[in-house]
Amino acid sequence: METTSRATAPGRAGGPSAPQRRADTGELTALAEAAQFPWYGLDEAFSGRRWVGQVRTGLDGTVEHGAMGHGEEPSLRFETNPAVQRFAVVVTVATRPVRASADGTGVLDATSGASAAWLAGSGLLSCTWPTHMERALRQAWLDQQTDIAWDLADNLGGEGWSTLSLPVDGVPADFHYRESDYGWVLAGTAGDSVHLGAYGRGLSAYGLGFSAVKDLTAYSG
Repeated sequence: METTSRATAPGRAGGPSAPQRRADTGELTALAEAAQFPWYGLDEAFSGRRWVGQVRTGLDGTVEHGAMGHGEEPSLRFETNPAVQRFAVVVTVATRPVRASADGTGVLDATSGASAAWLAGSGLLSCTWPTHMERALRQAWLDQQTDIAWDLADNLGGEGWSTLSLPVDGVPADFHYRESDYGWVLAGTAGDSVHLGAYGRGLSAYGLGFSAVKDLTAYSG
């Protein structure tokens, strides 16, 4: 995992990072061409809506990871009922070796399946807000759940995970998988170039398949 504090946890898959932003299809295409790694999404068996998630770059402008969404785009709006949302988000993390930080002040650990697990877990939390709780308690809940997601990602071989075999580019691959009251999270590796994470709610992870995205315009929403 990254040598990054919990306060900067979202950047742990690639070290200190530029602010996250919503990329349109044109920007994503440009980033993907420069990324030197393939983006992944659900395979052609999924026939629903596809949309672009977030893309994160390092301080040097290198693309570190990004996400492709499928189904409904999660919303925290009060009138939206999280219990009926149906979506799956696939997170692609570039495989990086141990390396110096962009500012030269430290060393970043290699990315791994644990990096993908953390990004998937934190992604699920980002679209989960316990509206049944008093407002004063919600942030405490989120902090607690973030700590749990961090610890689970650091221990993929622990009791919090089971094994789920799903196809990646048509070839079966084993993923670390867990469910909660708020949805599911999984993490694994696709070949030598990327690590994959995914999270969702309302769509079962069983029976999903992943494939490299060949046409980015399919994610124009």
